[in-house]
Amino acid sequence: MRSLRTLWRFVLVSLFAMIFMVTPVASADSSTTQAVTQGYGTDTTLQKGMLVRLKPGDATKVVPLTSDTATQLQGVVVAANDAAVTLSGDNSGQVFVATYGHFDVLVSNQNGPIKVGDYISISSLEGVGMKADSEESTVLGKAGGNFNGTSNVQGSTQVKDEGGHAVNVSFGRIPVDISISHNPLQATNNNNLPGILKSASQFIAHKPVSSARVYASLLVLLVSTVIAGSMLYGGIRNGLVAIGRNPLAKTSITRNLIQVVIIGLIVFIIGLFAVYLLLRL
Repeated sequence: MRSLRTLWRFVLVSLFAMIFMVTPVASADSSTTQAVTQGYGTDTTLQKGMLVRLKPGDATKVVPLTSDTATQLQGVVVAANDAAVTLSGDNSGQVFVATYGHFDVLVSNQNGPIKVGDYISISSLEGVGMKADSEESTVLGKAGGNFNGTSNVQGSTQVKDEGGHAVNVSFGRIPVDISISHNPLQATNNNNLPGILKSASQFIAHKPVSSARVYASLLVLLVSTVIAGSMLYGGIRNGLVAIGRNPLAKTSITRNLIQVVIIGLIVFIIGLFAVYLLLRL
């Protein structure tokens, strides 16, 4: 019996020891996975929160990411003390890059206000992110904060849109859950648009527009044109017929005819405005 009690004590002590020893290790592994950054050299000044890629021909250095090199996204520049574990070499002017985790990212409102949960991709500003839409192929992760371009602004500049127009853009920093991946919002049939429709939609929206929005805009324009045209045709035709039958009522008939024309034009203008909103928003 004494040996049996001793055996049970030994088993219980061993179990408690395993629990206390294993739990901290698991926790450390989890935090390390989410907070490891890699040190790189750089030949240019990089701000905290900038999106970067590996320098062509030298994988030990990073350079700012551009819209033309979006698929080469490596990560985000962070402070040396932002992560529990850093992997660094002996490079001078070293910066630290996070490829996973929760870090502050430099973003702009070039593609509209950013809300929590929006995907973040690269903007036309080097190293600066923006809200992703269906046009971008690669995303950095999901926004953990809001940025509307009016609060928490750290600077502003002007960029040219697809139509060559100058647009004011503000930028600042928001937290982002970094997880570099293919953009789940990317449209698969954007290239099916005829050239004239693509050019016209980009000219109106000042940015690339998905084919779904372009075709929806065409449908709205067609419906509003048909309704307005039917009203104008029917009103003018009936008005002329009424005047021929009753010339004495010409004044009142003309007044009603003008009202029909105005209503038809209003319907058409509303359709144009709806098309504009579909393409711009």
